[in-house]
This record gives sequence, C-alpha cells and structure tokens, in this order.
Amino acid sequence: MQDILARLRGIRRPAILVQAGSIGARSYRRGPALRRILGKAPPPRSAVVLVQLIDIEADLNARRKKTDAGYNLVRHIEVMIALIAEAAILRETLRDAAT
Repeated sequence: MQDILARLRGIRRPAILVQAGSIGARSYRRGPALRRILGKAPPPRSAVVLVQLIDIEADLNARRKKTDAGYNLVRHIEVMIALIAEAAILRETLRDAAT
C-alpha cells in the first residue's frame, strides 16, 4: 500500500486542479461518487479504488495536456476529488492499523 501512496506523491498537477480536488474532498460521498466514476458499486478497499482512480486520472491528464476536444474538466475535478479523498481514507486506515 505504501507503493500507492508513493505513486500519489509523484503526481504533479496544476495547483488549481489540486485545490479544487481538496475542497471537494471535504464533502466527498464515497458510494455515489465512485458509482459515477467507475460505473459500478465501489470495492470496499481504498487501495483497490486508488489504483483505478490513478489510471483514470492519468488518462484525463494526458487528454488535458494534448488539448483533446474530448477532455472533460468537470470529470477531471470529480476524479481528483475522489483520488484525494480515497488517499486520505487509506492513510487513516494505515494509521489505525499501526496503533
């Protein structure tokens, strides 16, 4: 699981995108958000979800950089919100397991 968190630390995105994700993560509702993003009920573990979200976000970021006409900023922000919130859930779970 530490690999996933290290991978997250290596992600570099525009500050405004990260800030929007951080603000949105405060009111994150896991079930509805992940059903919208993943198209199915979310797996119970944040680590599994994080891997999927990292892949989705990487694709969105590649589209953003290419100025692809199919790029959807709202979806990118939604994925960033979920990514930030799920990372926080995983960190909390790891912290609880360590105590």
